[in-house]
Amino acid sequence: MSVSVLFIGGTGRISTSCVHEAVRQGLDVTVLNRGKTAERLLPPEVSLLTADVNDPQSVREALGDRSFDAVVNWVNFTPEQVRRDIDLFTGRTGQYLFISSASAYQTPPTHMPVTESTPLKNPYWQYSRDKIACEELLVKAYRDDDFPMTIIRPSHTYDETLLPFDGGWTVVDRMRAGKPVIVHGDGTSLWTITHSRDFAVGFVGLLAREAAIGEAFHITGDEAPTWNQIFEHVAEAAGVGELNLVHVASEAIAAADPNWGAGLLGDKSNTMVFDNTKLKRLVPEFGIDATPFRLGAREVVAWHDANPEHQTVDAKADAVMDWLAERYAPRPM
Repeated sequence: MSVSVLFIGGTGRISTSCVHEAVRQGLDVTVLNRGKTAERLLPPEVSLLTADVNDPQSVREALGDRSFDAVVNWVNFTPEQVRRDIDLFTGRTGQYLFISSASAYQTPPTHMPVTESTPLKNPYWQYSRDKIACEELLVKAYRDDDFPMTIIRPSHTYDETLLPFDGGWTVVDRMRAGKPVIVHGDGTSLWTITHSRDFAVGFVGLLAREAAIGEAFHITGDEAPTWNQIFEHVAEAAGVGELNLVHVASEAIAAADPNWGAGLLGDKSNTMVFDNTKLKRLVPEFGIDATPFRLGAREVVAWHDANPEHQTVDAKADAVMDWLAERYAPRPM
């Protein structure tokens, strides 16, 4: 009998790739969501259930008496949501997987590479602190009540629909127009970036694995280009010959745009390189034939060029970038 897995969500940037990989590996996959039209299509082999995860009674009604070898909730962000799931799935699953974040690790880290034993501490970003609180709740449920949890910490994971920097397509539009492009810091910090289909190999390999119960794993690529290289790879994919990078301190960006700055100071401005040894012990195929970002960038730009309705320029972000470029661009001698 194949492994049964319930994905709550299942049509997001990372989760869709995991659904496809689970089906490819022969798992019995059920996806539960609100039934709204999704941009990313699911395989026909998937069973679909409709319910609002924020309404536990509707979830109970949709599930009936079904149980699963593994349950994954892709849309939990707060301890209250996790506590609700503990109540919902106690006795219904052999494994509950919580999607945390590598941004929960000590920021900035005092030691490299980051391992699963690196302390969890991020004073800069509320999103990360909420994920830490969720993890603490699950660890307590495992220790006190044997709730069969596994914690997953993705880092920066993308698919063909996602550009890797704040502002999204606005940045590519600026590149193609020959306008200055803002890069935080001096652009030389290292940043781990992972294609979602590579993430999916590691993730699916942990489903219904007894050795993963009570454990935390980050699932990240082994490639860590500099931010300058990330921008250069996207520019190359976009056919931009000459790229005008303007380097601005993350603190200055945060002063100009607090929302943009929170993600920088709490995550992207720090070098982050990960040791995936723990994951590879259980899933040795992880990382084999991984997609280098230079090729992934081509997929991203090609998808946006084929779907011009997604070439959205954020006027506010564009104006902030203009202001930062005017203020911080080097002046001719």
